[in-house]
Amino acid sequence: MKKFGSLFLATAILAGITLAPVTTFAADGGNYDSNGVITFAPNTDITDPVDPVDPTNPVTPVDPTDPTGPKPGTAGPLSIDYASSLDFGTQKITSKDEIYQAKPQKYLDKDGVEKTGPNFVQVTDNRGTEKGWTLQMKQNTQFQTVDAEELTGAEITFKNGNVVTASASGKPTGEATIVADPSGALKDVMAAADGQGAGTYLLDWGTDATTAATSIELSVPGSTTKYAKKYSTTFTWVLSDTPGN
Repeated sequence: MKKFGSLFLATAILAGITLAPVTTFAADGGNYDSNGVITFAPNTDITDPVDPVDPTNPVTPVDPTDPTGPKPGTAGPLSIDYASSLDFGTQKITSKDEIYQAKPQKYLDKDGVEKTGPNFVQVTDNRGTEKGWTLQMKQNTQFQTVDAEELTGAEITFKNGNVVTASASGKPTGEATIVADPSGALKDVMAAADGQGAGTYLLDWGTDATTAATSIELSVPGSTTKYAKKYSTTFTWVLSDTPGN
């Protein structure tokens, strides 16, 4: 009986092993999916000016009216990063109608080398919406001396305006010619419609140092009284989140 019982148990165990289910594995190890994610937020940092000829490179502009340098741009995410100050030089008094040219923009490139290029205004949209914007400008006063003597009839014309960017978003529309109004009326400069203008954009006056030298003009009538003094004016650049047409 002992032998018979042991034989029966051994047979049962063997039968259990033989009848157990067999698991099959894929020859290549199978597939497994995982995820990747990144989230962007509006950027409120100040954006540095870039090269008006090669906007992929940052630059340090030279302000011809302020030896301490230009003031920083406005804080983002929708910002005016820079606008050139204009220097029409020292001119002889004359009784003829005259047109004077603004000097090109001087700046130091990323290696500290001084260069010249077009005067420009720069806007950055880091809101992350691509909802468009509008840039305008006004001349706050007529050219005048510290004693409030006006350069009557003087008029500034910005010519050869062209939009420059390294951004892939749709290009804003830039005004090819702008005649400033010394009485302070706003003038359109550059406008991005809905679906345009995400990134950094410059409106250059001229395409290089040569054309820049003839792209911003100050016309002064010969009949205007001119004192042997310095005349100056100021401009205000106005950026709104209103999409251009």
